[in-house]
Amino acid sequence: MMTDDIFRLRGEIITMRKVRDALMDRLVRDVKERNRSVFQFRAHNRSAHAEMAKRTKTERLAFLRNWQRELQRDLAGARRAWAGAS
Repeated sequence: MMTDDIFRLRGEIITMRKVRDALMDRLVRDVKERNRSVFQFRAHNRSAHAEMAKRTKTERLAFLRNWQRELQRDLAGARRAWAGAS
């Protein structure tokens, strides 16, 4: 009766402790996995950003060189027009 209840409660407490320990172990594993995933995600973003920065820098420089050539041609044409040469 009372001893049966005490033994039953003891068994429930032991079971709950095991369940809690398993939960904590799973949470620790999940946190480690999430940290690893975030680390990999950030590393990928860093490399993608570096690649994008390199590509856009090249594109900007090419655009500026082309723009500079067009500007020089336009200025040369304007100078010829101002000088009266056709």
